[in-house]
Amino acid sequence: MKRLGEREQVCSRCVMDTTDPEITFDEEGVCSHCRKFDQETINHWFPNSEGERKLGLMFEKIRLEGRQQEYDCIIGLSGGIDSSYLALVMKDYDLRPLVVHIDAGWNSELAVYNIEKIVKFCNYDLHTHVMDWPEVRDLQVAYLKAGVANQDVVQDHAFFASLYHFAVKNNIKYVISGGNIATESVFPASWHHSAMDAINLHDIHKSYGKIKLKHYKTISFFSYFFYYPFIRGMTVVRPLNFMRYHKKEALHILKETIGYKEYGYKHGESVFTKFFQNYYLPIKFGIDKRKPHLSSQILSGEITRDHALEELDKQLYSDNDLMNDKIYISKKLGIKIKELDDMIFSKSHHYSEYSNWNYYRTPMLFIKRITQKILRKNIKTYS
Repeated sequence: MKRLGEREQVCSRCVMDTTDPEITFDEEGVCSHCRKFDQETINHWFPNSEGERKLGLMFEKIRLEGRQQEYDCIIGLSGGIDSSYLALVMKDYDLRPLVVHIDAGWNSELAVYNIEKIVKFCNYDLHTHVMDWPEVRDLQVAYLKAGVANQDVVQDHAFFASLYHFAVKNNIKYVISGGNIATESVFPASWHHSAMDAINLHDIHKSYGKIKLKHYKTISFFSYFFYYPFIRGMTVVRPLNFMRYHKKEALHILKETIGYKEYGYKHGESVFTKFFQNYYLPIKFGIDKRKPHLSSQILSGEITRDHALEELDKQLYSDNDLMNDKIYISKKLGIKIKELDDMIFSKSHHYSEYSNWNYYRTPMLFIKRITQKILRKNIKTYS
């Protein structure tokens, strides 16, 4: 994978480039991500009156099926813009969600503030699950030593696993996700591996971890692909795909409605995620995650390509913020700054160098497609 600063071929329509090794371009210089958006993704996106109709029917079904339950759905709230705005939308539709927040030890002070403001305004029940920090720390250091690209697996897997466990415990069928096409339609598969691969997670921890994971919840391969969607009948719903969703407008509404405070960085709700995306990935893998996000916004019509290019010219991390976060992260992980730097500047590794679910995934996806045809139902998993 190429490093930042090297000359890349850039799409003539969006801002994705050859830092994605699987990208291709047509004779007009338009990339494969744009073509996929035009040919496939757009068929699942309804930022119009049709989406409003579909969303109303969807939420009516959730309310109806959950009328005898204390909660009719469940949503994970990180304090980020997507899930925070979605919480307000659900209030407008009179849904009764169980709101779950997973505290993996990296919450920024602003995230705590924003979550409290949202929950209080919407009058939701919030369940905060505080993870066992020694285990999180041990697993996070193991991932840094492993040198793989997706360092957020430690938080992401725990987030999804805990959400599923709480849903089952409370007999909740519908899982509401803030995932959306408007800001996330472009996603280079080559950059990361799924955070839901517990086989990969356990092998990395086995290779570099020092303590046993007694409290850290994981979702098995079978549970993720079969048990939860087919046996438990859990359904993932992404409401933001059925409305006109612009991130800038959503932020403005949040500020005006609940006094939401902006983070200044993407994923600023998590200190580690901010560091991982704005420093670790660009330095170690040459990955700038602003590119797919900005490209998604170009394709959804929220911003222009010129605006995206201006954003990419901005510094990823201020020197002062970087040093402060390095000090904080090193201290919290119980390592020296030099140790953190050594792991970041060491040789990078591909997730496939560790045990993973790839061998099982292809046949399972085939079985899933057959089962969906038999049941005449499209089953979506949380990702």
